[in-house]
Amino acid sequence: EVQLVESGGGLVQAGGSLRLSCTASGFTFNNNIIGWFRQAPGKEREGVCTINRSDGSTYYAGSVKGRFTISTDDARRTVYLQMNSLKPEDTAVYYCAVAIGRIRKGPVSPGDGSGMDHWGKGTLVTVSS
Repeated sequence: EVQLVESGGGLVQAGGSLRLSCTASGFTFNNNIIGWFRQAPGKEREGVCTINRSDGSTYYAGSVKGRFTISTDDARRTVYLQMNSLKPEDTAVYYCAVAIGRIRKGPVSPGDGSGMDHWGKGTLVTVSS
């Protein structure tokens, strides 16, 4: 059974940092597209970033580029999202998702997440002004 479990959310002041974790199980950690998505209250889900496990390439939405970093720890089967210089508009529930068996080259846009196969339950990030 595929499982994705997010952790690390919380309350932080604007300008602060948080690191989210997503621990994966039930599938081969390589040759997948793993992404972070977020959904703010009253808004549609937004793709934040992805990492292409085939070649390590990453893709970031313009709203987070230069502030957020996605990375993986193979030994821990964990994907991280380091979030720096947080803004109130980053407040949302953050979800980890995976598209299994996608072997392709280059960065992959997360889009709206419709291409992902499995999702975690999310972790809430609140950024106060």
